[in-house]
Amino acid sequence: MKATRKEEDAIFECYKRLYKQSTPSADFNLLMEKAEINEQGQKVIDFMAYEIDESVFNSIIDDIIKEYKIVPKYKQQAFKNTMCLGASPKFKSK
Repeated sequence: MKATRKEEDAIFECYKRLYKQSTPSADFNLLMEKAEINEQGQKVIDFMAYEIDESVFNSIIDDIIKEYKIVPKYKQQAFKNTMCLGASPKFKSK
């Protein structure tokens, strides 16, 4: 399913907030600017170098879903899946 412009904006805003709250903290815009390009022409972010608490991660995603009014439920789940399977920081070990 193709994301709408609003959903794309929500994804990038979510990445910005996730990386700001990660350890080490990072500016996602700067990471994107300095990212290497792979063979498929995609920007590569070393997301494994950053950690975030799972509860903070979920709180940020829930806030973005409300803020950007992502509905119905299947789109909310698709958004959550995109963030979990994308270039988000890894969860901190317990």
